Amino acid sequence: MKNKDLNYVAGLEEAIKKKYGEIAIQNPSSMWNEDKERAYLNQLKKFIEKQDRSLSQDMIENVDGVFITKKLLTKDNKLSCSVCYSLVNRINDDIYIIKYDCCENCYIQFVEGREERWLEGWRPENVKKST
Repeated sequence: MKNKDLNYVAGLEEAIKKKYGEIAIQNPSSMWNEDKERAYLNQLKKFIEKQDRSLSQDMIENVDGVFITKKLLTKDNKLSCSVCYSLVNRINDDIYIIKYDCCENCYIQFVEGREERWLEGWRPENVKKST
């Protein structure tokens, strides 16, 4: 480096010190010690363990050609048909659940061609659970 460059760097350092304080121009490693290193490594180890637990819960499963995390496949999160009470597990069922509150099979059997009556509140009685 030329003498001119060193003067420029020293001037920058002085301006930074004036604006932000002495700590802004110190070397970060000058404040690091063995205790801080151990604490950092302990925090890092806990973080990695937590991340590994999270990833193991997020295992992906193929459901009818769609990849879904296993978290979403718990029974609590699944929708069921209001007519036959079967769990919704196909993409087509989702469409009918949203509009008619029933699965595709129940839509075909009870709703198709009778949408008006269905939307007015009619529901079939004594429907056996489908498999």
